Amino acid sequence: MSTVDELDDSRAPLLDHLIELRRRLLYCIGAIVLAFLVCYYFAESIFSFLVQPLLAAGQTRLIYTEIFEAFFVQVKVAFFAAVMVSFPIIANQLWQFVAPGLYRNEKRALLPFLLATPVLFLSGAAMAYYIAVPMALHFLLSFQGDVGGVNQEALPAIGNYLSFIMQFLFGFGVAFLLPVLLMLLERGGIVTRKQLVSARRYAIVGAFAIAAVLTPPDVGSQLLLAIPLCFLYELALIGIWFTERKRSRERETVSAE
Repeated sequence: MSTVDELDDSRAPLLDHLIELRRRLLYCIGAIVLAFLVCYYFAESIFSFLVQPLLAAGQTRLIYTEIFEAFFVQVKVAFFAAVMVSFPIIANQLWQFVAPGLYRNEKRALLPFLLATPVLFLSGAAMAYYIAVPMALHFLLSFQGDVGGVNQEALPAIGNYLSFIMQFLFGFGVAFLLPVLLMLLERGGIVTRKQLVSARRYAIVGAFAIAAVLTPPDVGSQLLLAIPLCFLYELALIGIWFTERKRSRERETVSAE
């Protein structure tokens, strides 16, 4: 089958696309709602997992100053966990909606990126939870003690701590998607590998700027994010180099035929 026939078979009226989009969105919302109900039941256990870095840093107290704060924290924890749990279903529904409009070779090209996204996101979140958050807490809680004769004690609020750790997990997780983003931009013809190589110095500066925004002001935490970002940028360049060679061989094969 030619590529023109392949694309013609995938065409559908606009109304059919909108109906299909609504169906996929309903599946995604249903998956999130179902996961939320399950995760809300286990919200206390999930939050107890999230506070382990705080306990390891020697902080054994969390307070809440608003009457509804503890309840809303449980809701946020459940929603946070529900999005993570239902992500494979959401990604699958997105793929099911987009795939019919792609050529066969485009499907083969995009599928690895779809599979790599949750792996890279979880890798970034794991690095934040097990390495970056403990280092940041050690730095931030070190300000406790005697200050001019006054005892300075940290009493973190439950809502503030949840926002703090969620910022780390999502920040590191999204940052680790850099190779996927760069390779998709190159695949779409928006940038070339030569342009990315020439912009390496700006990428390094950008990595440290992102780290400065997403992490506390201690150098250790910033390096924990900036260095992996620089490494992932180089990894993306290597991946683009391999895909360029593969496309070149495919073009040569087509020309020979």
